[in-house]
Amino acid sequence: MASPSNYSTAPVSEFLLICFPNYQSWQHWLSLPLSLLFLLAMGANATLLITIRLEASLHEPVYYLLSLLSLLDMVLCLTVIPKVLAIFWFDLRSISFSACFLQMFIMNSFLTMESCTFMVMAYDRYVAICHPLRYPSIITDQFVVRATIFVVARNGLFSLPVPVLSSRLRYCAENIIKNCICTNLSVSKLSCDDITFNRLYQFVAGWTLLGSDLLLIVLSYAFILKAVLRIKAEGAAAKALSTCGSHFILILFFSTVLLVLVITNLARKKIPPDVPILLNILHHLIPPALNPIVYGVRTKEIKQGIQKLLRRL
Repeated sequence: MASPSNYSTAPVSEFLLICFPNYQSWQHWLSLPLSLLFLLAMGANATLLITIRLEASLHEPVYYLLSLLSLLDMVLCLTVIPKVLAIFWFDLRSISFSACFLQMFIMNSFLTMESCTFMVMAYDRYVAICHPLRYPSIITDQFVVRATIFVVARNGLFSLPVPVLSSRLRYCAENIIKNCICTNLSVSKLSCDDITFNRLYQFVAGWTLLGSDLLLIVLSYAFILKAVLRIKAEGAAAKALSTCGSHFILILFFSTVLLVLVITNLARKKIPPDVPILLNILHHLIPPALNPIVYGVRTKEIKQGIQKLLRRL
């Protein structure tokens, strides 16, 4: 048996992305709905950002946090979907070594940034309902700035080692990634080095960040529910909960899609390998498309702002 030293260690200059290795015929009919969802996601988020920017009544911390969520959604979409569509339409499967690990970093960091943003938004709702008199002094523009710095710094720093560790591995021969995107597990398995620490770090860091966010979100809503149940006035409880409705729907959807993705990856031996690939793509596309729509439909102020924007056009 050849020793590791006998493998070719010439640096890999590019990878080849093979979408749906077992069902490549899927690509043709999938490209249309993915394109429409991509246009919907970009258009809806751009409309929401422009509306919040132009409508003075929406210049409040809660809407600034929503703007942050829309920006994260747009970056995630632009990082993943154009490359997937380029593979489907033009068979442009190659991706450079540096571009692959940049995509890996953005996907890992921005996913946890979204989770952290949901956590900050849950805290905003907690203060609004449980401490309404103190809300204007706690949730300020400065709070949003500090929260944004925290969201970006925490998740960027903890996610950075994932692509760094993968990029430092030796890629001996094969450069074919059986995926549409550069996920850590899909790329690192091509290495001839031991990837135990690489996988362990991603597992621990990912679940520490996402798990802590989820725990704080659950605690926030537990306190909110406790406060709402104490309200005696007729209709006041329903009105208080309605202010959390949009946020709760988005968290539930984000968590459900993520949970399904995790379960399908754990059950990889029992399901076709192309299913997790498809779910991974949809996870970077469907939440960004739905987030602004849910807020636009359920939030009166945003709906009115969009109507004013459309009348200006």
